[in-house]
Amino acid sequence: MFRGVLRVNPHRYQIPRFSAITSSSQRTFVTGKTTAKPKRSRRRKIGYAVGTATLIGTFSYLITQDYLFLQEAKGAHEQVPFLALHPERGGVKNLPVVTHQLDDLAQDEGKPRLVIIGSGWGAVSVLRNLDKDKFNVTIISPNNYFLFTPLLPSVCVGTNEPRSLLEPIRKIAARVRGHFLEAQAIDVDIENKMIEVKSMRLMANDNETEGKAEHFYVPYDQLVLAVGATSITHGVQGLNHTHQLKTVQDAMAIRRKVMENVEKACLPTTTPEQRKQLLSFVVCGGGPTGVEFSAEIFDWINEDLVKWFPKLLREDVSVTIIQSRDHILNQMDVHISEFAESRFKRENINVVTNARVVRIEDNNVVYKYKSNGDNEEDLHSIPYGLCLWSTGIAMTPFVQSLSEKLGIQNHQRVLLTDEFLRVKGVPDMSIFAVGDCATIENPKLIEHIEEIFENSDKNKDGRLNTEEFNDVIAYIKRKFPLTRQHCEKLERAFEKYDLDHSGTIEIQELAKFLRDIDKKVTQLPATAQVASQQGEYLAKYLTNRTNNPFIYKHLGTLAYLGNTAVGEFTWGYKMIGGLYSMYLWRSVYWSEQVSMRTRMNLSLDWTKQALFGRDLSIV
Repeated sequence: MFRGVLRVNPHRYQIPRFSAITSSSQRTFVTGKTTAKPKRSRRRKIGYAVGTATLIGTFSYLITQDYLFLQEAKGAHEQVPFLALHPERGGVKNLPVVTHQLDDLAQDEGKPRLVIIGSGWGAVSVLRNLDKDKFNVTIISPNNYFLFTPLLPSVCVGTNEPRSLLEPIRKIAARVRGHFLEAQAIDVDIENKMIEVKSMRLMANDNETEGKAEHFYVPYDQLVLAVGATSITHGVQGLNHTHQLKTVQDAMAIRRKVMENVEKACLPTTTPEQRKQLLSFVVCGGGPTGVEFSAEIFDWINEDLVKWFPKLLREDVSVTIIQSRDHILNQMDVHISEFAESRFKRENINVVTNARVVRIEDNNVVYKYKSNGDNEEDLHSIPYGLCLWSTGIAMTPFVQSLSEKLGIQNHQRVLLTDEFLRVKGVPDMSIFAVGDCATIENPKLIEHIEEIFENSDKNKDGRLNTEEFNDVIAYIKRKFPLTRQHCEKLERAFEKYDLDHSGTIEIQELAKFLRDIDKKVTQLPATAQVASQQGEYLAKYLTNRTNNPFIYKHLGTLAYLGNTAVGEFTWGYKMIGGLYSMYLWRSVYWSEQVSMRTRMNLSLDWTKQALFGRDLSIV
């Protein structure tokens, strides 16, 4: 019999136990001794602490910013300048002159006024690179967003959504504390340095119910024109029956037209002839836009139409490209053009080259081959349900008006600028132009032959030796930047132009050298790449960070061909097909986005398209 309670020393007898860690390398069987629980590493603890602090800090910052913006908005009416609410009238037409803006709460009167007309690649590039403390910036554009134009063809069939290509211009302009006016530039008063603009929203009148668009002046010290261009007509009649692809509204209208035609083709009352016409897509122009639109249509047909629509529609669909040159994508290497043509041929996309569109009728595109001259009997006709007009560029009415006012502008399609992007003919050189609306005037080296020869003939013996000939090339590259890429190819051409094998270059031989360069120098292409580089250069030029002329650095050209892509790059590499090329093409355009928001939207669009297909609804 036990007297009292049996007491056991818990430290003397230990019960065997397993650790809670399931990993075989960390499982511990303990007998007779205590073993400490595995401790979390110091690095992991620090990582968790930093992560937690970052999340809390970010969340707190966002809440604080919203609160601060709300506090700043209180009482803002008392801080707005009087002239912003009641602008004075002036100018030739006695219109309101907007010297102050509604968001000019702290305008620096000492800063010059920089006005940017447009919201495309050139304008956005200026805003992203401009010194934010040097100017009072005002942006004028009928669109309150930046549009990523290279991906417009993908919107036409629902591969990407329109919003994925748009970034509000106000968010971009906030970097330089810029003011945005949704208005359209009408005219430039060069003498008084004011721009006449028209508001894009109808203003209600007291005595009228319809309303009217108000006109007003915006003064400037420096003016940047980045208004883009319109499509050239080439005198072809019937363009009112076609679609263009320059704006997001164009892409949405094409998408709606494509879906409407397909749905009409599914109706039992539609005849076979009507069905073929509805499903005929004709593209006038074999450049990147026309080719990529054709490729997107081809993708949509093979990946979505065959799944969700009657199968017989597939056999009635036709895509035709009419190109005036020898090849489509003629600005690229000939091997790339031939690859694109052969791929389209395999996929039954009809490519008509060396042909010119004569007229566009209500339901037919009439064209003829160039080799037939003016023979009207050799006309060909293609019925269409949708016709895309995608040819060259021409001046907008605003640019046309300015060109006529300046007088010395003699180009039919764009404004001419000097090598510093200053519009020629403006007395104080205060107007600049970038992008599709302008081009740098091509130099005629042969007209400067005496200047070039005398500058390089160091010993004044009337001939150039090898060293002096190299000085000629260096001088031309420095003074005429557009010739740079052509001069670099001729740096070792001394023997080629030493026609009499005298060991020197005489002035007659130099003349041949200059004429050869003149033949090769062309205008800069109307691409987003050119406009972006010009905007970046101009921002540095305006802030006195460079005194050098603009030099375009061609990085390469890409084109989508339907689940593959082609491209050529400046270092000599040519990308011709292959599945990887599509992802490289997407990666380049993804990286060129102006915000992380649009990058995320593009990623979601491509993911949704791969998993669920394209949206087939009509809105």
